[in-house]
Amino acid sequence: MANLPYVQAISTLETMLEKIKTASVPEKFSQDFVSTKLMLKGGNGRAVIPFIKKMGLVSSDGTPTNRYKEFRNPNKSEFAIADAMRELYEPLFEMNEYVYELDGNKLKGLIVEATGAEANSTVVQRTLSTFQALRKIAKFESNDLEEVIEPSPEDQSLPLPPSTQIRHHNQTINSPSNETINLSYTINLNLPATTDIEVFNAIFKSLK
Repeated sequence: MANLPYVQAISTLETMLEKIKTASVPEKFSQDFVSTKLMLKGGNGRAVIPFIKKMGLVSSDGTPTNRYKEFRNPNKSEFAIADAMRELYEPLFEMNEYVYELDGNKLKGLIVEATGAEANSTVVQRTLSTFQALRKIAKFESNDLEEVIEPSPEDQSLPLPPSTQIRHHNQTINSPSNETINLSYTINLNLPATTDIEVFNAIFKSLK
């Protein structure tokens, strides 16, 4: 049976992650750093440190990792958490690669199946709560559109590709009944693969 990680104090985990974003990166992510710089005093703060290491934000010796630095980057933060969750809950992602999209009941069912614990057990409840807390700040898929690159003048002077299209639309003609008819058509040209610009000039001159 899988041993899925969780924290007991969800609010402390959420607060710690938020404070990590604004605090400077320490040489060591220690109890002193948590209590002094992150202002999380007491046992709850100390108890979350092992989970932060399991997330891959901090190495076993307390050194912040590249993921820690990516998490502090507003443009990468959500994806860093998603990567951490894929590692933390690998058994769940093996059961359903889109586990992060499941509702609470279905997610709980997978946790019960993976851990073998009772549905109402503390293990299941805290694992579910921890997963859901991380899911709120994670992003698993990018919605960014591909950047549109305008051709440079040099690119525009290059020969045309072997195959291209010339489109003409909305030609207006008059029928014998004096009704206006709009026609549209497309001409497909298969151009030869050549770097001789005179060949293309001759082709387009003929089209005119």
